[in-house]
Amino acid sequence: MSDKNGPATEELKLRLTPTQFHVTQQAGTERPFSGEFWDTTDAGTYHCVVCEEQLFDSDTKFDAHCGWPSFYESLGTDKIEYITDRTLGMARTEVRCANCKAHLGHVFPDGPQPTGNRYCINSASLGLERRPA
Repeated sequence: MSDKNGPATEELKLRLTPTQFHVTQQAGTERPFSGEFWDTTDAGTYHCVVCEEQLFDSDTKFDAHCGWPSFYESLGTDKIEYITDRTLGMARTEVRCANCKAHLGHVFPDGPQPTGNRYCINSASLGLERRPA
C-alpha cells in the first residue's frame, strides 16, 4: 500500500539499497567522496531514485570539491521542495523531491553564477539517465 506522496515504506526497503533508503527516507547523508556520482562527468539527466522525477541536468553540475554531486540549478522550482533544517546547530536549507518528498541534500548560497547556488546532493538519492555520446 502506498500513500499519496509515494511508494510505501516496505516497498522502498525492498527496492532501494540500505544507503538509498537511509538518505531518501531518513534524511541521512552519505560519506563525502563515496557516492556513485560525486565525480561523474557523463552527460545526462539526474532523477530521483525513489520516483524517477527529473531533477538536475549534467550541464549544471560542477566540482565544488565537497565530495558530493553539486549543481548550480535544478530543472525547475516545481521539482524541488525547500525546508529549513536546524539540525547540527545551524540553519541550512534542505532540499527534497517535490514529487515524492525524498531527501536529496541541501542547497547553499556559495555556488557559481548564473545562480550562485550549490545544490549539494547525495548520490544515493539520484539516478542518471545518460545521453548518447
